[in-house]
Amino acid sequence: MCGIVGGIAQRNVVPILLEGLKRLEYRGYDSAGMAVIHNHEIYRKRELGKVKGLEALLQADPISGHIGIAHTRWATHGKPSTQNAHPHICRNKVTVVHNGIIENHEQLRSQQLERGYEFTSQTDTEVIVHQIYDALESTNDFVGAVKQAVAKLEGAYALGILSTGHPDTLVACRKGSPLVIGVGIGEYFIASDVAALLPVTQRFIFLEDGDIAAIGINDLVIYDKDDNIVSRPIKDSQLTAEAAEKGEYRHYMLKEIYEQPFAISQTLEGRFINNRLQENAFGFNAPDIFDNTKAILILACGTSYHAGLVARYWLEELARVPCSIEVASEFRYRNPVLAPDTLVVTISQSGETADTLAALQEAKKLGAKHSLTICNVPESSLVRESDLVLMTRAGPEIGVASTKAFTTQLVTLMLLVIAMGRRFQLSDIMEAKLTSELFALPGKIEKVLRLDNEIKVLSEQFADKEHALFLGRGTHYPIAMEGALKLKEISYIHAEAYPAGELKHGPLALIDADMPVITVAPNNSLLEKLKSNMQEVSARGGQLIVFMDETLSSSPDSNVQILKIPQVDNEISPIVYTVPLQLLSYHVAVLKGTDVDQPRNLAKSVTVE
Repeated sequence: MCGIVGGIAQRNVVPILLEGLKRLEYRGYDSAGMAVIHNHEIYRKRELGKVKGLEALLQADPISGHIGIAHTRWATHGKPSTQNAHPHICRNKVTVVHNGIIENHEQLRSQQLERGYEFTSQTDTEVIVHQIYDALESTNDFVGAVKQAVAKLEGAYALGILSTGHPDTLVACRKGSPLVIGVGIGEYFIASDVAALLPVTQRFIFLEDGDIAAIGINDLVIYDKDDNIVSRPIKDSQLTAEAAEKGEYRHYMLKEIYEQPFAISQTLEGRFINNRLQENAFGFNAPDIFDNTKAILILACGTSYHAGLVARYWLEELARVPCSIEVASEFRYRNPVLAPDTLVVTISQSGETADTLAALQEAKKLGAKHSLTICNVPESSLVRESDLVLMTRAGPEIGVASTKAFTTQLVTLMLLVIAMGRRFQLSDIMEAKLTSELFALPGKIEKVLRLDNEIKVLSEQFADKEHALFLGRGTHYPIAMEGALKLKEISYIHAEAYPAGELKHGPLALIDADMPVITVAPNNSLLEKLKSNMQEVSARGGQLIVFMDETLSSSPDSNVQILKIPQVDNEISPIVYTVPLQLLSYHVAVLKGTDVDQPRNLAKSVTVE
């Protein structure tokens, strides 16, 4: 599963489908393919690796057609291979592309084998195309056959389907995995992501769960889950083909801060069935690797390192999994010792961070059997080097100071906590709670974003400041570290982060009226101790800025400013509390007049040691 593009038009759709696949590359994939119908025949091209490989194949041996489907696949059932790539075909009559997971594929496969169907792949998708073909054997009603077939599927799917017997109809289905219809002039398209179709249309119909659409060049009929013909509204997208542009935002960084609710939704999409995490999302052999893991080592740099620090707290506290974390640039120079059966987890936005890649290679030399990378760029070096991969799906992040890549890294790390916790001490009740909290996360962040104007006013206090101190405890100490990093990256203010309990061991010497102290204060078990640390600052004349849970009461104090954060569950609170710190650093940088998106001396992807 990964990306779907399809179309029916009066022109050749092949170039449109190919461009659509390119625009879906960020989602992560291991193979790409395309099928068109021409003169009642299916013509298919598939290639392992990048879309450019498929493009080269099409240039060497062109195909064309007015109707077609295309796909970028990330392996879940079956290893990455040309045979497992989509589209899949049954007896040269029906072809399908699929996002999602079919839970009862083994049962269907057994039944289909008994009926004489041959399988050419290891995927769960192939049972779908056989099921549709089988239904078409007893009816000439294409849409009716699809309805009959999908009724037997259990799980999640978005489907694009073609049949040589019905060369003027593209059928699209959605259940648990998103699918949109792009509306053109005398043409229609389908895609798993609006971005894929922006070069050809900005008008979209968003299919609802259970919808089945029969699409012709000039007609569209949508059936809902109860088989009623329905009308879905056409919405005009505000995005353009230049989706990576700033649009209405002054800077890319602000745009990407505001994209976080959607980015997190994308990170979660398709990775749960019936509210239960599907471990195959990490890779087709992930369950076996997790079964044999006794400890976790996280390797990362910069912002990704901070995400790993939060994950260490989560893994040990929630799942009771032994976990260590190393700054990747230090790991290979200190002659480390790896515990047996350690899963090495690398985290990188670009997947090309030289220090992290080198650290992974060193870990393999030291005997690490398995590795997982959490990354935002498909086909990057870390992706190719790792056994398992979980793409963050943050989309293009242009600003050097990472925002949505960081929060989506935290979300994917929580998925790892759930998967590993099943094998250690994570109860079913806690797993269900974490899952529910993750689904609620986009809405929580939307509420925090409404505080933007208040934070902008707050930022004015930093206009003449040269230093700042960030404090946090527990899982929020790494969030304080990330807040300090953001401020120094883009505003050039010297900022440090400390565990609040360490104040009395040195940093209190720095406290004065010119040193703002930013404190992250969620309502958790460490709150009372944190309040004592804040009193230490206040008693010495320090200026406190406190991001505090809205349910907590506070006493007026001339040198304390409080910004109330919407109530959030403790487990996911680090993800929520990082957002106001991002906004604070952004507005301070704007006030300082620095180059927000391209701060001096920094690069987005650090590909040198």
